[in-house]
Amino acid sequence: MPTSAHAYPDTQLLIDGAWRPAAEGRTIPVVDPATGETIGTVAHATRVDLDAAVAAVEKAGPQWAATSAFARSKIMRRAAELLRARKDAIAWIMTREQGKPLPEAAGEILAGADVIDWFAEEARRTYGQVIPAREPGVMQTAIKLPVGPVAAFTPWNFPINQVVRKLSAALAAGCPIIVKAPEETPAAPAELLRAFVDAGVPAGVINLVYGVPAEISEYLIAHPTIRKISFTGSTPVGKHLAALAGTHMKRATMELGGHAPVIVCGDADVAKAVKVMAFSKFRNAGQVCVSPTRFLVQDEVFDAFLDGFTTAAKAIRVGNGLDADTQMGPLANARRIPALEPLIADAVAQGGQLKTGGRRIGNTGNFFEPTVLSHVPTQARIMNEEPFGPVVIINPFTSLDEAITEANRLPFGLASYAFTRSAENVHELSRRVEAGMLTINHNGLALPEVPFGGVRDSGYGTEGGSEAIEAYLVTKFVTVAAS
Repeated sequence: MPTSAHAYPDTQLLIDGAWRPAAEGRTIPVVDPATGETIGTVAHATRVDLDAAVAAVEKAGPQWAATSAFARSKIMRRAAELLRARKDAIAWIMTREQGKPLPEAAGEILAGADVIDWFAEEARRTYGQVIPAREPGVMQTAIKLPVGPVAAFTPWNFPINQVVRKLSAALAAGCPIIVKAPEETPAAPAELLRAFVDAGVPAGVINLVYGVPAEISEYLIAHPTIRKISFTGSTPVGKHLAALAGTHMKRATMELGGHAPVIVCGDADVAKAVKVMAFSKFRNAGQVCVSPTRFLVQDEVFDAFLDGFTTAAKAIRVGNGLDADTQMGPLANARRIPALEPLIADAVAQGGQLKTGGRRIGNTGNFFEPTVLSHVPTQARIMNEEPFGPVVIINPFTSLDEAITEANRLPFGLASYAFTRSAENVHELSRRVEAGMLTINHNGLALPEVPFGGVRDSGYGTEGGSEAIEAYLVTKFVTVAAS
């Protein structure tokens, strides 16, 4: 850890138990999105470093797999407690490099510790089966074994959350892992791995690299030592990596992009829907894969919802995440503003109404106004492309069938939301909305104990709940006859 909570560290690689610079000495600058200043560097791995990381997991893998599930669980629980104890210092680091307000950063760290605890318990419950035999004297069992070395690739929007699910599941299952964490937000995930190292994870079991994402992913996925990959990121990149994994017969978990619909029925509690969804939408400046984006509001409550949500958006206090009164920080990198501006301009050009926002704030940092659009036609780009920012579209609908059709129109299927008091509506929404997750009348997503994943172009596999560890295990059938 840095000696002071107010000293941003230069981030090194973690390979075979040692924190070290890249073999060639290369580094990448890290920029504070609130000020635009360079605040540190991160080591830039090349092929030499990747070879060392692969050798480390190959060497350490058998030892970790042979470590009892009970012992693995104890180490993981220690890591969770260390993470909680270091929360304040790590939150400050995360806010400097990613921009989100300090309370959000602290919340992400505490949620990460809960994920570790969940998987620590799952480690002790990787049960197999005893299968009744057809013949006397025969014992048939199906046992669960670790799949082997894992390569994980994570994005910048949740520097700890996106790593901790993959890391915890792999360790719980008995798999060593190489994490390719985000170069733009490198120090927070490094502190996460430091907690595991300090908790007693043996050298070589966890490794951390940074560099050119395409070069690292294409090298690790194709490497014969790596048995499984897990990726969180955009759908186009995910499809490319999934195809590469398929070429090499590697298991893959894909948590990809979304364009989450929110269906607000005429019988909904409008005030509650506004409050819950405004908080959910502007969390992390809308840079969330499950962020609510297409709001579909029934005619009879449309005006009330639009007015309430617009008022809520205007009241959001935007500023440096280190300031106590900030509710929404800057966008995480300079690319996001030029990505959002043409989407908003196109929506307005095609007849959409800009109710509030739509502009950059100031000339320093990546600050952007919370933005509400209404009556946007389906052909507008923003109705088809994930904005990944603090922008919502609020459109009216007349019948539930109409809303469900629009919700399912896009190829994405990650998160979805709905508000209604009707049991019949709940039944229809639960059955017909094509998404991996649906939360009704509250935001109940992303808890450690519940499934987290999508369908269709939003990927496959789950990173939460009791099923999450299965992707890191193989089932081996053993049948024994009495001699």
